[in-house]
Amino acid sequence: MTPHLSRRHLLVGAVAVPGLLTACSRTEAGTGAPAGDADLLERLRKQGHVRVGFAGEAPYGFQDGGELAGEAPTLHREIFTALGVPELRPTLTDFGTLIPGLLAGRFDVVSAGMAITPERCGKVAFSEPEFVSPTALMVRRGNPKGLSDLESCAGKRVRVGVLTAAVETSYAKAAGVPDGSLVAVAKQQDGLDALLAGRIDAFALTGISLRWLARTNGDAAVEVLEPFVPEVEGVKQYSAGGAVFRTGAVSLRKAFDAELARITGDPARYVRLIGRYGFTEREVPPRTLRTADLCAG
Repeated sequence: MTPHLSRRHLLVGAVAVPGLLTACSRTEAGTGAPAGDADLLERLRKQGHVRVGFAGEAPYGFQDGGELAGEAPTLHREIFTALGVPELRPTLTDFGTLIPGLLAGRFDVVSAGMAITPERCGKVAFSEPEFVSPTALMVRRGNPKGLSDLESCAGKRVRVGVLTAAVETSYAKAAGVPDGSLVAVAKQQDGLDALLAGRIDAFALTGISLRWLARTNGDAAVEVLEPFVPEVEGVKQYSAGGAVFRTGAVSLRKAFDAELARITGDPARYVRLIGRYGFTEREVPPRTLRTADLCAG
C-alpha cells in the first residue's frame, strides 16, 4: 500500500490584490463555478493569464515586495508559461477559503503547496505531487523539554502549537497528544512567538516551513529538530503537496502534470527553480508517488 502523504496549512487575513478578476459571469447552475472548464486551458491561453489563489505561507506561496513568490507560484509560473499562459494573477485569501474560492470561480488554480489528502480529493482535483517534506518540531534553543517527535510531546504532556486547519493537528492526536495540549495558531509567526513567550513547548509543521521560519527570524532563540515521519493508524504520513483544480478542468490538469513531470524528472532544474526557498533534491517527489494513491488513502 502506498503511504499516505499529506500536509499542513494555515489561515491568514484575506487581502484583495488590485486588478484581480474575482468573479466569472458564466457559471454552472447551483455551484457558482465557471462553466466550460473542459476548455479552460484554451481560454487561459487566449486571455494570457491564470487566476491563482494562495494563502500567504512562506516558503510555499507568499508576497515578497509585492511580487508573488515561493515554491508553488515559481513552479506554476514556469509551467503555465510553457503552456502559453505567461501571467499569474493572484488572490491572497484565508487558507480555509482556498477550496471554496476555487469552486466558486474566484480563481482557476490554487497555488499554495496544498496537502493532498483523501478528504480534499473528494472536492477538487490535485496535480501530481510537486514536493514531499516530512514533519518537524520547532523548540526553544537547547530543547529544554528533550523532545524529538510528536510521541515524545505526548509522553511528556507538553503543549504543542499547530496551524489552524493544518494536518499536524491530526498527526498530534494520533500520536497521543490530548486536545487540551493542542494550541491552534493562525500563522507561522504566531507559532514562533507563542513558543518564545512560553505559551507552547513545541511548534509542529513541515520541516521546510520551520527552517524557513527560523531563517527569517535569525535572532530568535529557537531551533528546528530533525524531521520525522508521523503515523496515523499505522500508516506513515509523508508530506506531499500539489496544485489544485476544479474537477472539470481535466485538460488543464493533464497539461499541467505533463510540464510538472519534466521539472520533477530533472532534479537539477527543480533545485535551480525553487532552491532559494529551501527545497532540495530531497523534496523531489519520487516517480512512484501518484496522486491517485494519495487520494485513495
